[in-house]
Amino acid sequence: MSKIRILHTIRQGMIGGGETHVLDLVSALDPALFESEVLSFTDGEMVSRLAALNVPCTVIYTEKGFDYKVWGKVYDLIRKGNFDLVHAHGTRACSNSFRASKKSGLPLVYTIHGWSFHQDQGLLTRTVRELSERFLVNQSVRNVAVSESNREEGVKKLGMPNAVVIKNGINLQKFDPDRVFELSRNHFGIPEGKLLVGMIARLTVQKDPHTFLKAAAAVLKVLEHVHFVLVGGGDLEESCRQLAKELNIEASVTFAGFHTNVPAVLNILDVYCLPSLWEGLPIGILEAMAMRKAIVATPVDGTKEILTHGQTGLLFDEQDEQQLAKALLHLLENPAIRKQLGQNAQNEVRKHYSTQRVADEVGALYKDVIRA
Repeated sequence: MSKIRILHTIRQGMIGGGETHVLDLVSALDPALFESEVLSFTDGEMVSRLAALNVPCTVIYTEKGFDYKVWGKVYDLIRKGNFDLVHAHGTRACSNSFRASKKSGLPLVYTIHGWSFHQDQGLLTRTVRELSERFLVNQSVRNVAVSESNREEGVKKLGMPNAVVIKNGINLQKFDPDRVFELSRNHFGIPEGKLLVGMIARLTVQKDPHTFLKAAAAVLKVLEHVHFVLVGGGDLEESCRQLAKELNIEASVTFAGFHTNVPAVLNILDVYCLPSLWEGLPIGILEAMAMRKAIVATPVDGTKEILTHGQTGLLFDEQDEQQLAKALLHLLENPAIRKQLGQNAQNEVRKHYSTQRVADEVGALYKDVIRA
């Protein structure tokens, strides 16, 4: 039996949750059965990582969804690649892949890493996004949701057909807290001897770093031996820096910028925080769980499916800095609780959220699609 050749398409080359998912998936798929190539619509760190894995990657540049100007190039790539199916990861990738896939007569699989419509959008924008998603889910032969809540929302609002849930996983060898890491707090100029609370995420509206900073200010009024670090960049970086200044907490907050060695960064944290307003199924939380970290997060979408309040983490209501501050203080003042939550979290992720489990489920889906 010849190998199944898959073209994975992804919106960008910069590393985020979806890009990490693609990297892990192409690494874990059985090489005796599957052969992967990747199409990225921008350049970035992911492209060089794929090269190191000997996975071919093509960049066709666009930062737009439904960019008809690149559809011909995508079709040429598919036509020359002798692929068996196209797997689009995320809305923008799907919007720029569906036409070429259909024209080539190849089945399209669409993984939804969180919907492109969400509550912070105006009515017009949200309506257009919902109509776009309704169109896209009807172009694919399988729609893969990464959380049950995303599947339910898709079925309810879009009438999403052929829907399955394959929850995200992570590389447990890479995210192993018992490894030796060379990165220290000194790398970021963070004082030793302080408890460290970190947020590792893009600084965007979705991730709500402003609530993180407001909660930091409240915590620092009670505990002085705490430092906060934001790892990542984004549209809100400048406003975050200004807010830290206004809150008079600049000396206790480090803006570390983008960092590729996420396991090493997690290793230096005492508490991991993700105050998102919406998510698919956040890979960042799975990574923190695997690294045995005490976690505080909002109970949105897939997050509430992987974190159980009081057992594997603490949950607080979105945009409620007082609740977040209270949860952080509870963990910071109780090292035994931090340790127990972290251990419970690691046990949970090792049991249910490995990359190999994801690859096995996706591989079975590919075979099912090809047989159909």
